[in-house]
Amino acid sequence: MLCQAASQMGIRIVILDPLPGCPASSVCDEHVVGSFTDGDTVREFAKKCGVLTVEIEHVDAATLERLEKQGVDCEPKASTIMIIQDKYRQKRHFSKCGIPLPDFMEVDTLHSIEEAGEKFGYPLMVKSKRLAYDGRGNAVAKTKEELSSVVASLGGFEHGLYVERWTPFVKELSVIVARSRDSSTVCYPVVETIHKENICHVVEAPAEVSDKIKKLATSVAEKAIKSLEGAGVFAVELFLTEEDQILVNEVAPRPHNSGHHTIESCYTSQYEQHLRAILGLPLGDPSMKAPAAIMYNILGEDEGETGFYLAHQLIRRALNIPGASIHWYAKPEMRKQRKMGHITIVGSSKTSVKSRLDNLLQSNSSDPKQVSPRVAIIMGSQSDLPVMKDAERVLKEFNISYEQTIVSAHRTPERMYDYAKSAKDRGFEVIIAGAGGAAHLPGMVASLTSLPVIGVPIKTSTLSGFDSLLSIVQMPKGIPVATVAIGNAENAGLLAVRILAARDPELWDRVTKYQNDLRDMVLETAERLEDLGSQEFLKGMA
Repeated sequence: MLCQAASQMGIRIVILDPLPGCPASSVCDEHVVGSFTDGDTVREFAKKCGVLTVEIEHVDAATLERLEKQGVDCEPKASTIMIIQDKYRQKRHFSKCGIPLPDFMEVDTLHSIEEAGEKFGYPLMVKSKRLAYDGRGNAVAKTKEELSSVVASLGGFEHGLYVERWTPFVKELSVIVARSRDSSTVCYPVVETIHKENICHVVEAPAEVSDKIKKLATSVAEKAIKSLEGAGVFAVELFLTEEDQILVNEVAPRPHNSGHHTIESCYTSQYEQHLRAILGLPLGDPSMKAPAAIMYNILGEDEGETGFYLAHQLIRRALNIPGASIHWYAKPEMRKQRKMGHITIVGSSKTSVKSRLDNLLQSNSSDPKQVSPRVAIIMGSQSDLPVMKDAERVLKEFNISYEQTIVSAHRTPERMYDYAKSAKDRGFEVIIAGAGGAAHLPGMVASLTSLPVIGVPIKTSTLSGFDSLLSIVQMPKGIPVATVAIGNAENAGLLAVRILAARDPELWDRVTKYQNDLRDMVLETAERLEDLGSQEFLKGMA
């Protein structure tokens, strides 16, 4: 993927890879077959390069350091590779720089790891210092009695181990940071990574977390990368805790799985950005050009030909998914849980791309209530439900997911506050609020969220809903509430649909068809009236 980006920029790429016919060999300018852990091979390879970079951190960093002293341009710097490839050294480096981390300590005997268990408690995360990735080199000891077997499974203390306090995170996040030769940085939107058996399966962009958490995650990631040397793209993997803390899990000094979505979803892919950074070119715009994206790793489901068959069945289904792009890595050997490719789906909303992924994986997502709701229908009392059900009917007609509940501005103010403040983080895009009498609900909700709010005045027995209407429309400047006619929840539902359709091409087509159907119905009625005359027409209506 780095070579593909380079070809679009007119940049020649020479690669060093031990495997003849490796995936990049078909798209690079020259492939040198050899080990990137062999010092002599790396030295000879460097003679071909104007800039030497890495796509994997498990390289001969000592040779890179010697090459730098001889004037070879290595990006990122060998010092950074040395820090990153030893995860314990990485932890110590970030700890000295004031980067928030889970508690950790080195262990080299059974006694020391038992002491760590007493200090950090169980479960206890045990990790290899080197050559650990995609779940390899990590193991969990649930009790003191399991320590010996866990240590043995990781190759013993002589392999180099350390432990971390177990982090009860609520989400795993990642931030791609690009750093240029002049040390300036740009950060991609925070994403959520979803792992199974310590292997990344899905990446959701952007992450569904509050703006406060996004800013904190970006700040921590940027601080971590600024503590390192050299240019390039870096991935900072993070834990979000129950206490809204952001802790660094680990850093990769290269393009990363959590940034694959950027090829389709961002103005500048992580691969183009890496090339810009290491060559001293202006850094590109990292922002998303699509409202939402989801990346699914194609992992080996079986060995050999059976695994290839299953993967290609998945690819065949992906070809029917709108907004899906397939990346097949052409690795020659299929193994269980090996990353063989990925599929990125871009769309108008997180709900949309999640639904498409469900369809790809042949999950049942036909019921709009089975996916995250895009619209909230709230009302002050159950007596409002006969009116508000019309909004529900419209959303069902357009297959838009929704949530319907009672939130009283006067009787449950705390609930109203929490509901409005958390609405965006929960994935809502529009709120429809029905209220009668004083009708404070729509305005109060609008003052607590930046989401569009549509107010529905409910008719009451005293002033026939005029009091509700006037209350909703007389909002102060800066707190807009869209308002429909008294009791017209159907139009509120249609307005919500139009708001969503503005950035959802599929929904836009359905809204356009709905309008065309209304037009055709009126034209047919007009034609019947003209043909029959008023008396016959009215008889037909009787």
